[in-house]
Amino acid sequence: MALIGLTPTPKPADKAPAGAPGDIVDVTDASFMKEVIEESQARPVVIDLWAPWCGPCRQLTPSLEKAVTARKGAVRLAKVNIDENPGIAQQFRVQSIPAVFVVDQGKAFQGFQGALPDSQVKAFIDELAGPAGPSDLDGLLALAAETLAAGDTGGAAQAYAQALQLEPENVKAIAGLARCYLNGGDAERAREVAAMAPADAKDPDLSAVRAALKLAEQAEGDTAPLTARLAADPDDHEARLELAKRLAGRGDLQGAVDHLLTIIERDRAWNDEAARKQLLIVLEAAGPGSEVARNGRRRLSSLLFA
Repeated sequence: MALIGLTPTPKPADKAPAGAPGDIVDVTDASFMKEVIEESQARPVVIDLWAPWCGPCRQLTPSLEKAVTARKGAVRLAKVNIDENPGIAQQFRVQSIPAVFVVDQGKAFQGFQGALPDSQVKAFIDELAGPAGPSDLDGLLALAAETLAAGDTGGAAQAYAQALQLEPENVKAIAGLARCYLNGGDAERAREVAAMAPADAKDPDLSAVRAALKLAEQAEGDTAPLTARLAADPDDHEARLELAKRLAGRGDLQGAVDHLLTIIERDRAWNDEAARKQLLIVLEAAGPGSEVARNGRRRLSSLLFA
């Protein structure tokens, strides 16, 4: 619905820049025309009608602020205390609060009434803002992953730490930082970082680092005696399995995969398929996109279905 008695001003030539100051403003009856109507020519303005005595308002307003801030200037939030600015409430014919309206190109539209979950508020703001380009967080995560793949563990750890400053509960950043500590030989610190993620979090990078931490617990002990046992008896599957565990725990995933596949090839059912079960843990620790995992799964399939 169009606002009664309000005439839009000519649309400015340029849109408001991303991240422009004033993405969240308190608006009064006197400033409404400038802060909302004129601003709406450049970007949608979400109007949050609230009052200090309104409990649901205290729940909704922070959610709106978070969602608007995340869109870095694509949308403005105008907060209106209706107790102090009854003229705006009358203009919108507000009957209950919290009430949310949108003004775009000088015209007002009904948004929603009542408090909504954060996910629905975010979806509402995202629809108004339109497609988003890569965020600072996405850029940091991409940079961190690329840096880690190049072998620069320190640089990757710094990038993942910066990502966690932006979003402390980001699972990929948690998994990446834990991987950096693990690659650096600090399994204890890696375990502490991985524990920051919810126990039920589903993410391939997190699953991989958790599997790698499980393998790290098996790394103790010298490999030389096991290698000697295999030299004397190549069918000593117990020695080969233990050797594979120690190699995987030290980061030699390819070496572990080779030994485990050897056991499977020679005696698939040995020890209740212990080699296959261990192999699946190693492949998970390597990560679904790794060359070790791809080749290992392909070789396993050829053995199982030959």
